[in-house]
Amino acid sequence: MKYLIAGLGNIGAEYSNTRHNIGFTVLDALASASNTSFSTKRYGDIAKVKHKGRTFILLKPSTFMNLSGKAISYWLKAEKIPIEKLLVVTDDIALPLGTLRLRAKGSDGGHNGLFDIIETLGTQQFARLRFGIGNDFPKGLQVQYVLSEWSSEEKEILPEGCKKSAEIILSFGSIGIERTMNLYNKKQ
Repeated sequence: MKYLIAGLGNIGAEYSNTRHNIGFTVLDALASASNTSFSTKRYGDIAKVKHKGRTFILLKPSTFMNLSGKAISYWLKAEKIPIEKLLVVTDDIALPLGTLRLRAKGSDGGHNGLFDIIETLGTQQFARLRFGIGNDFPKGLQVQYVLSEWSSEEKEILPEGCKKSAEIILSFGSIGIERTMNLYNKKQ
């Protein structure tokens, strides 16, 4: 069984430590914990993680956040993975910093990366793991906030959040979304 785990972010050093790139950060942590690394392929960087007889294809799209759908659509088709086995890891300003929420489907919630995926795939029926980045910004400065780097205090929260996110990803593939939501969504 194969799963596509797409972490959303923007390529380039100027974005690497930003809130908007938490999807990349989570996948980097999972790959590192699994002793694997990414290689550059078409439309993104790919790593493969094996766990309990399943293969998790980790994708960090190189299409930039707002065009993530193109990379995800390509890799779903290339690896013959049904949409039910897609999980998108994304930042969420509606959740407090470090809070994780797994959902089986949903709207884009104003997130341009999710909007593009929904538009490209033609459905909202795909799982997403939302990583809370908080919303401590003045009105009208949302873009600057999500594209700014983590504060030193926020960076202390990231390792535990990434570790928990990796557990959720592996659980999603091992026991399914419903049981994983029951296990992890109420722990926060």
